[in-house]
Amino acid sequence: MKKIAVFTSGGDAPGMNACIRAVVRTGIYHNLDVYGIMYGYDGMINGDIKKMYTHSVSNIVQRGGTILKSARSEEFRTKEGRQKAYEQLKKHGIEGLVAIGGDGTFTGAQILSKEFGIPVIGCPGTIDNDIYGTDFTIGFDTALNTALEAIDKVRDTAAAHDRIFFIEVMGRDSGYIAVECGIGGGAELVMVPETKTSIKDVVKSLKGLRKTKTSSIVVVAEGDEEGGAAEIMEKVKKEINNDELDFKVTTLGHIQRGGNPTAKDRILGSWCGMAAVEGLMQGKTNCMAGIVHEEVVYTDFNDCITKDKPLKKDYLKLIEILSI
Repeated sequence: MKKIAVFTSGGDAPGMNACIRAVVRTGIYHNLDVYGIMYGYDGMINGDIKKMYTHSVSNIVQRGGTILKSARSEEFRTKEGRQKAYEQLKKHGIEGLVAIGGDGTFTGAQILSKEFGIPVIGCPGTIDNDIYGTDFTIGFDTALNTALEAIDKVRDTAAAHDRIFFIEVMGRDSGYIAVECGIGGGAELVMVPETKTSIKDVVKSLKGLRKTKTSSIVVVAEGDEEGGAAEIMEKVKKEINNDELDFKVTTLGHIQRGGNPTAKDRILGSWCGMAAVEGLMQGKTNCMAGIVHEEVVYTDFNDCITKDKPLKKDYLKLIEILSI
């Protein structure tokens, strides 16, 4: 293998640049030519591919986002689109790919690899921390700390005005951000997609907490079955029906994706990027380079895509205990 390429796809995550940097410099260290594909699968189809050098990735380890950009590609979902992508890779002599992203990115990479025989290794880049085969995903720690900082600020206002705040964090299918920033931020309740929490349970808890607390924080993962924070707040207000209680909503949204990556995400991205390149050189393919118990582990794309990464039940118990 002489030429490899790296790309980012799906939602951006802090630490992706650290991962890109590691891929480029590890490749060059091992005397490979390394190319960067702009705008994910869309750029692959359009031939937006450029050779990368050591200086191409200077001064990016501390930056959020991705210097290779990211984009959705409906065309890549078609066989014709993937054929175009493969022709562009072939034109540049690319013999292996490093795909940085989540399960959608890995699904596309797996299909491309099986159809055209090009080796692909993934790096887990998503703030949701919902990929099986790695203890943490690139971007999760930064997003967690961003959300936690916001919750700390909201807590001050909640206490000053005796308010009940419903704070919505990202997590369409996973409650990792909600649970961990709920613990770190001292939330009274956390609502996540993995467990069912009825409105009646929320009302009961808030009424009980009102006996000892004048303000409360409820952290809601956006994918909770009862809806987002605003919808849940309206349902709770109807049940409690108390004009003396002050309810507010804060939706953190895409602020959680941005910002300089934490040391943990920079190290994780760097480690996964190096492992992906060395995995390609060892003949591995259709797998993800993740970190489990401080060791590199290569997990088959099928497992990454189809297997759930369950929340620790002890975390939910911890929130219940600490909220009294």
